[in-house]
Amino acid sequence: MTKQKRAATKRPTLAQDPHRVRDLKERNLETAIGREVRALRQQKGMTVADLAQVTGVSLGMLSKIENGVTSPSLTTLQILAHSLSTPLTTFFRRFEERREAMRVKAGEAVEITRAGTRAGHQYNLLGHIGANASGVTVEPYLITLSERSDVFPTFQHDGLEFLYFLEGTVDYRHGDKLYRLEPGDSLFFDADTPHGPEILIELPARYLSIICYPQGS
Repeated sequence: MTKQKRAATKRPTLAQDPHRVRDLKERNLETAIGREVRALRQQKGMTVADLAQVTGVSLGMLSKIENGVTSPSLTTLQILAHSLSTPLTTFFRRFEERREAMRVKAGEAVEITRAGTRAGHQYNLLGHIGANASGVTVEPYLITLSERSDVFPTFQHDGLEFLYFLEGTVDYRHGDKLYRLEPGDSLFFDADTPHGPEILIELPARYLSIICYPQGS
């Protein structure tokens, strides 16, 4: 096998380790404050030396604060907040953030009508978490297509979408391409391109649709 072919068949790697578990040190208050100080400093394009010069706090102390190895005094935090033009409470927001989870029992999903929904497309929302630290909105749906479903592929919206087919067979359009989707098949795509089920081959059809887009879109 040539080098080019080996490169083409190489499995993609993920930058994020989904099995990583934060240790207790990463959850404590000092670490949360240090991360905020570093993030705010970097947002302003300042080095640690720049911040030390502005605040009068030593380089060594700032390094300890940013690495979460010391607990800064309230006076030091007030000086940092003033120099970084941010409320004092900003330093504590990561420590106080709530991480939400939502369970939807079988048969309890809410049927909704999304903007642009076609006749015969049943949308059941499987969960919703509002504003969150990730900055991403995720909408998980269970979609059912029946004999009376419209088939015009007119959906187009911000973000990315992932489909996973559970039942039935559909030819699904994305842009100028058609993809035959059967149980166990998936399709992941840029949702800003016109897309939707175009040929309903075996009904009823059911599939999961997960839409992700930046908050505020």
